[in-house]
Amino acid sequence: MTEDGEDGPLHHSCEAPGKGDSIANDSSKLKTSIVDVKSTNGHKDDLRLRNTGEGISPYQPRPPLLPRLSKSSKSISLEETVRTRRLRNSQESLSDPAETGSSTDSLKEDETIVAPSGFVLQGTAAVRNERDPSARPHSAVPTGSPAFRDRGSSLSDYERRPRSQQSDLTVQQWRATKVRLSPVQPTGPLPALEKSFASATLRAANRIDRDCLDYAMPAREKLGERLHRNLSDSRLLENMGSDSASVNSMRSTYSVLSPIRPQDMRNRSFMEGSVLGSGALLGAEELDRLFPDRRVGIYIATWNMQGEKGLPVNLDDLLLPTDSEFAQDFYVIGVQEGCPDRREWETRLQESLGPYYVMLYAASHGVLYLTVFVRRDLIWFCSEAEHATVTTRIISQIKTKGAVGIAFTFFGTSFLFVTSHFTSGDAKVYERILDYNKIVEALALPKGLPDTNPYRSTPSDVTTRFDQVFWFGDFNFRLDKDRSEVEAIMSSTVGGDMSPLLEHDQLSKEMKEGSIFKGFQEASIHFSPTYKFDIGCDVYDTTSKQRTPSYTDRILFRSRQANDIKTLMYTSCSNIKTSDHRPVIGVFQVKLRPGRDNIPLCAGQFDRSLYLEGIRRRRITREIKTKEAMKNQSSTICTIS
Repeated sequence: MTEDGEDGPLHHSCEAPGKGDSIANDSSKLKTSIVDVKSTNGHKDDLRLRNTGEGISPYQPRPPLLPRLSKSSKSISLEETVRTRRLRNSQESLSDPAETGSSTDSLKEDETIVAPSGFVLQGTAAVRNERDPSARPHSAVPTGSPAFRDRGSSLSDYERRPRSQQSDLTVQQWRATKVRLSPVQPTGPLPALEKSFASATLRAANRIDRDCLDYAMPAREKLGERLHRNLSDSRLLENMGSDSASVNSMRSTYSVLSPIRPQDMRNRSFMEGSVLGSGALLGAEELDRLFPDRRVGIYIATWNMQGEKGLPVNLDDLLLPTDSEFAQDFYVIGVQEGCPDRREWETRLQESLGPYYVMLYAASHGVLYLTVFVRRDLIWFCSEAEHATVTTRIISQIKTKGAVGIAFTFFGTSFLFVTSHFTSGDAKVYERILDYNKIVEALALPKGLPDTNPYRSTPSDVTTRFDQVFWFGDFNFRLDKDRSEVEAIMSSTVGGDMSPLLEHDQLSKEMKEGSIFKGFQEASIHFSPTYKFDIGCDVYDTTSKQRTPSYTDRILFRSRQANDIKTLMYTSCSNIKTSDHRPVIGVFQVKLRPGRDNIPLCAGQFDRSLYLEGIRRRRITREIKTKEAMKNQSSTICTIS
């Protein structure tokens, strides 16, 4: 057979084009070659082949079979589509003079294409002819018989394949004639990119900042929501799309703190006293950076310690309950009939909270103790704290009954925390109302702090002069029922529903009538009465007095704006049994507002000696536990041996 008879068309289709010729029609030439190769199968009747013992030629072509729908055929068709597409893209790139060098190298890596008629087409033939014109194109790889080496070998391989791997020639021809549409050009300018997108990569990069989890819930950008930026972020990202994820990722790239530009520091705008001014320490930018949802977490605990000298071994159950997912930003602890050593009590609190918190302020009135702890990185946004006390006893030297209050401003929101101990006795409801009225009139707060809203304040009620007020303590209000009836109601309650019991509560009745705690609210009660227990157990009073179980320990709150305070937890701590009272704890989320920098700032002041002593005790406790664990482990090993 001559080269012009069979190899000629294939050789013509694989010839390298001249420098002046275009190669844009190479794909059509390749289709022509495949059709020409198919036409050579018509000469099979003119050829004489050596027959096998049964008289059938092993090289006799058979019509292609339809592929079976299986996973293997789909994967092979996908591979052939990828190979054809790579060859076509590489050949089209040759038409661009600027990309000739790179496309030549890419063609050298292309794999061969098996034509259904049995020929193996080499994708690099055109490149070889371009480099060496005298070289013969490898359009057919000779194997097997001298006359039909390439066709016979490839055909037998095709026949040896499983039917699931045999492809239809019409499918390959359809792929070869597939039309590629030209890219559509935009008719006008593209719309600007909105600044509300979020990048998954940036969100993943922000995971390095673990401390952001302690600030309630991380901020998530929503459509139309305010874009939270700090002083430097608003300038660095002014002309580019951004969101909180990009801001946080930039922060975690360098450090946990956000970068500050020298130009911002030159402005000296930190003390301008503007709520919305750029760079205000207590302004909206800093507030949104630290609290994107503008809500702060407050943990409140009240406990009548009964004057016991011995403190619980561990205060974690009081301050760090296991059913709370995150620690809060503020911890406020009020104590009635506190232990004789107040400093020891505060040290134990610092030891339990650890190095993340510092004591902002502490005040006392006899055996009434009130302590405020704050996260150490938030103390810079607090004002100076003030306190005042009121005694409700006729003889003022006996300071067991009365109140102590602490007031301060955090950003632009003023807070008042009051702990008190009212008159005891089952029937002394009127005396307790008098105690309340005396406290709200005589508690002289604020002193030097400006009133954030003087138009809504009244001189006769201290609770109206602050945005957020929390009042807690041992109010000594009882249940107007016999003990046997109270115990019967408690035994019949299901699912923590204490409403049948609270129908006889003195405080609830007086609040509904408006005679006490005007404007205050209390969360739903789902815990048992906290008074009076036998010390060290969960049994109510077994002495001769047989006192009726009552809800004497309470936490109440009020705010100037509706729905500013949200209750997350309100329960009692049943694990601390060193007193006849059970501690009551509450967790709240409080709405914050930006403020002005013209208030007397705390400037980072806290009780440093208490902080160091608490950390030292914490370290010693950890070392003791480690030694005990090692000792127990060594004794166990010796026992086994």
